[in-house]
Amino acid sequence: MNDQSQYLTFTLDGDEYAVEVTQVREVLEMTELTKIPRMPGWMKGVINIRGSVVPVVDLRTRFGMPEIQLTMDSRIVVMDIQAGEDQLVLGCLADSVQEVITLPGEQIDPPPRMGTRLDSDFITGVGKRDDQFIILLNMSRVFTQDDYLELGQTKAGSQTVPAS
Repeated sequence: MNDQSQYLTFTLDGDEYAVEVTQVREVLEMTELTKIPRMPGWMKGVINIRGSVVPVVDLRTRFGMPEIQLTMDSRIVVMDIQAGEDQLVLGCLADSVQEVITLPGEQIDPPPRMGTRLDSDFITGVGKRDDQFIILLNMSRVFTQDDYLELGQTKAGSQTVPAS
């Protein structure tokens, strides 16, 4: 197999994750988030990107990891995600963003059925690079259809909280 794909790698709770670069619009430094009332705990707020309101989610919380204080290394990875028939722009908090890597198809194994703290439906595969494993995320499956409906209903106009 000679297929190669490029991935943006980032860390969450000390582990390395990746999404296909074709999904990534941009990577932003931490900025002020506007809180939205009555949103789920993993929904941290919204940001304004060139006039568009973009929801920001905490993948740590979504994956059942402990919350942490944001640091100078924290980033918002802005992605295009397929949500059913709709395309959704979504910002995802990452502890840090690493690099863009190229993985040949033979360095990607199918997702494990057990032994990971993530639902294996979220995982496209596991990339192998040197002695490291990189969890390749399927962002379209990280959230349910109901989650996407909630995200689509986010409206600006609540309290603003400073970035920590």
